[in-house]
Amino acid sequence: MHASVGDTIHIHSRAVGLKDRQGEIVEVRGTEGAPPYLVRFTDGHEQLVYPGPDCMIEPKVPEET
Repeated sequence: MHASVGDTIHIHSRAVGLKDRQGEIVEVRGTEGAPPYLVRFTDGHEQLVYPGPDCMIEPKVPEET
């Protein structure tokens, strides 16, 4: 898995009744975009994430000038 600062991570729930989570990657601690990632979730909570098969990275869309 490869990510950059500003990308969005989507973590899909593995259990019925739990919500999916998403957040912005604010720091990449691995080499060349590899995990772990420091993620700021939509509720403001920050957590170090080692993504598994239930995760998807959405690249940041560059702003047009």
